[in-house]
Amino acid sequence: MALTDLPQLPGLRSLPVLERPDLVAAPVAAALADWPGASGVAVVEIDPELADTAAMSAAYHLPMEAGANCVLVAGKREGEERIAACLVRADTRADVNHTVKRLLDVRKPSFLPLERAVTESEMEYGGITPVGLPTGWRLLVDARVADIDVAVIGSGLRRSKLLVPGGLLVQLPRAEVVEGLAG
Repeated sequence: MALTDLPQLPGLRSLPVLERPDLVAAPVAAALADWPGASGVAVVEIDPELADTAAMSAAYHLPMEAGANCVLVAGKREGEERIAACLVRADTRADVNHTVKRLLDVRKPSFLPLERAVTESEMEYGGITPVGLPTGWRLLVDARVADIDVAVIGSGLRRSKLLVPGGLLVQLPRAEVVEGLAG
């Protein structure tokens, strides 16, 4: 794929992610190597201090609706823990107390504690992404993510981001597209 075919956003230099595994966390690189859609994914280097969505959007003059956030939610049912990664547009919030609760079939869902999220995902806080998560976790993707021309998502590291067409994100392995996942 030519560099001009990669997803692009103004102010960011798109690089082919498959050629720059050093810019993504190890589980992300492994997942991308096995995913046919990875050829349509770019990686961009950023200042790690700007990894949080609002800071990056402001610094690089990107609309919030160009970002997609991955939040990790857990809950239990009859002693069994259930974890899901929820991918939602950055200008929305995952409906944890209703939609996610129903989909996971748990009594009380909550966000996975930071230390545990980082340890179990093998990704840095501020860079957690739906690509390369543990296989036992569900991947719930809000249907509106598909409408993002070029989505900015984590790379597993704070110093870079992935640029992915929204239509590709809903094709990630194990992705469950959910209407109304976010509000």
